Amino acid sequence: MKKIILILAAAVVAFGCGKGSDRLRNGDLIFVGLPADYDAEGGSMDAAISAATGDEGFLNLIHVAIAEVKADSVWIIDATIAHGVDRHPLDTFLRDFTLNDGSYPEFIVKRVKGVDADAAVEKAKTFCGRGYDVRFLPDNEELYCSELVQASYLDADGQPVFQSEPMNWLAPDGTMPPYWEWLFGQLGMEVPQGVPGTNPQKMSESDLLVEVPARVVQPVAE
Repeated sequence: MKKIILILAAAVVAFGCGKGSDRLRNGDLIFVGLPADYDAEGGSMDAAISAATGDEGFLNLIHVAIAEVKADSVWIIDATIAHGVDRHPLDTFLRDFTLNDGSYPEFIVKRVKGVDADAAVEKAKTFCGRGYDVRFLPDNEELYCSELVQASYLDADGQPVFQSEPMNWLAPDGTMPPYWEWLFGQLGMEVPQGVPGTNPQKMSESDLLVEVPARVVQPVAE
């Protein structure tokens, strides 16, 4: 049953809901969203990112991936702890983000305006093989998800179209999620509060992006 769902999901992404802007295009960004109160078994990175980047009562975007749309297939280029920076088929992406109850999170597709999307995809592929940046620091060889997007989408002068801003790791109530204190403590560093960077939530709000009705997949009951 799961295999059938994944095949149908791939078809939905590849062909969209119709024509024109409804069809997923090369270089579109796929944002992964979870409800603000979603508990990914307590001390998970997803839960900590949700607490740090979203507001209670809203959908928190905890990941962003790049779609590579070819004539007969859809590939995903993204940076995750599981794979580092990697290019893989759509069904791998869907398996990676299947929730504990077997359903899927919310997938939101946004298109980047005013850039060469094909060039951005090719640029993103040059980063494949690099590690995932668990330190979330700029100016190193490793990349986290929105940092990969920032490094790939460039203007005519070769500069990133998505700007960095001071990163916030605090929950909406101003407290630091214990997960971040634990994670960065394991790395022998302080939580990099205020260090320049990006995150999927803020990136999704950019004026450079327009949401399109192309669908990845909706949660499907087993």
